[in-house]
Amino acid sequence: MIQEAHNAYNKQDFATAFALYSDLAEAGNADAQASLGYMYQQGQGTAVDDAAALKWYEKAAEQKQPYALFNLAILYANGLGGVAHDQFKAHEYYLDAAVHEVPQAMYETAMMLERGLGCVQNYSEAAFWYEEAAKRGHREAFNNLGVFYKEGHGVHQDFDRAYVCFSRAAEAGLAQAQFNLGLLYDQGLGVEEDHDKALEWCRKAAYNGHEKAKEIIKGLQDEGKIVF
Repeated sequence: MIQEAHNAYNKQDFATAFALYSDLAEAGNADAQASLGYMYQQGQGTAVDDAAALKWYEKAAEQKQPYALFNLAILYANGLGGVAHDQFKAHEYYLDAAVHEVPQAMYETAMMLERGLGCVQNYSEAAFWYEEAAKRGHREAFNNLGVFYKEGHGVHQDFDRAYVCFSRAAEAGLAQAQFNLGLLYDQGLGVEEDHDKALEWCRKAAYNGHEKAKEIIKGLQDEGKIVF
């Protein structure tokens, strides 16, 4: 029945999905509870009801449903859905969702540990969670882990690993990583110095909206060093 509900939702038959999720949620199905909470939050198949969304998220979270934990973290991190802004609860829920293998939660947990938001700042634990998210293909986690290896934050400084991390995120189209990879080529860190490749990656970053890269490209154009 849960698959039937998921199928209806994926077909955007929200009325049917809402009815099925409701029955399953009342019967204690954690996945249905999480999905029902999301439908209440988004107003899909029903009116927006933050209190009902919170209720069902919390019920699902009691059963450690990963995405209920993650969605509760988002609510507390941003003070949404009728809950007070609480970074400590946000970190707690993000960490719980990370332990239950939600890649975005791993990334958010790492970010909070890096910055000391809702927790004690801890670079080595941040590096651990960036790596876990990166293993699951999270491109921003690859980039941030690359920064850690480049700077030696929470890990031993390793330009070769920084290069690998930046490359993975840059090839996935992340502008910040493209810029960072260009810097490695420009400085010859973890890779043979190559100013042509540095310029190539800077161009890609600029094209994808990276402001610093756009400034560099414009400056080179103004100086007549490049024509496009």
